Amino acid sequence: MFNALVMEQDADGKATPHIRQIAVDDLPEGEVVVAVEYSTLNYKDGLCLSPKGGGLVRKYPHVPGIDFAGTVEASEDVRFAPGDKVILTGWRVGEVHWGGYAQKARVRGDWLVPLPEGLSARQAMTVGTAGLTAMLAVQALEAQGMVPGQGPVLVTGASGGVGSVAVTILAHLGYEVAAVTGRPDSDAYLRDLGATQIVPREDLAETVKRPLETETWAGCVDAVGGAMLARVLGQMKYGASVAAIGLAGGADLPASVIPFLLRGVNLLGIDSVMQPRDSRITAWNRIVSDLPLSRLERMERLVTLGDLPALGADILRGQVQGRVVVDVNA
Repeated sequence: MFNALVMEQDADGKATPHIRQIAVDDLPEGEVVVAVEYSTLNYKDGLCLSPKGGGLVRKYPHVPGIDFAGTVEASEDVRFAPGDKVILTGWRVGEVHWGGYAQKARVRGDWLVPLPEGLSARQAMTVGTAGLTAMLAVQALEAQGMVPGQGPVLVTGASGGVGSVAVTILAHLGYEVAAVTGRPDSDAYLRDLGATQIVPREDLAETVKRPLETETWAGCVDAVGGAMLARVLGQMKYGASVAAIGLAGGADLPASVIPFLLRGVNLLGIDSVMQPRDSRITAWNRIVSDLPLSRLERMERLVTLGDLPALGADILRGQVQGRVVVDVNA
């Protein structure tokens, strides 16, 4: 028997979290059993921990946790053997399939990637889905020709999980990073990660009638969407690109096509959930080489399974800074 945070639904359809003892036989089907060491808290996890499951959870009881890292305990997949260190992010795990908020998980082998050499399980979860998404965004911008020296690169939602890692990676690669935040208390934190400019959220929060403004940004990692993304598109330099990775500010895009037609701006969609396995492995290897691991501690907060219900509500209110790492065995 082992511990798991289990969401259980009552007769009124309200789901509540409970720490329960469960067995391997209770886990869903899969080829690989992993002894989980660490998981994380992401926005989707906050939704899954909410009373209605955020529209993501389809069946109860349910174990959330969209990320985890640990050691293979048993495997029917020839690619993995007991003792192998592995990472899982995405694939609707923690939403549809039981996830990492337990001391053990059983999943498909296709969903796992090897833990890169030089990265611990705890560091991997400080990176997690957020960091993987940030690296995929940086790679996409690079593929469109972005290089250091072209001007400042904007990161919106910079104090959140994806934003924190994006700021750190970009600064390490030599980019001038402009970090957008609505939290004045995050200024020192973001500068410590490598941001050279802090942009108050209110400067970009509203759309304007002009479809084009002064060419300012050489690239952008956008975690906000909505009106802010529309505004940013009109401020991009000629031929520059925006990597869209989130919608904290809303799913609507009240934008004009003019930036695309007159400045050749590119809007790049970034998905990490269903990203092919080979692309994941490439991105994780880039993380080891291009994310200063010494800076991970500055964005990490270590918690236990019992801390998650309250923190799930906090992350939905935008009150979580950096990365929350869950020690499932504490």
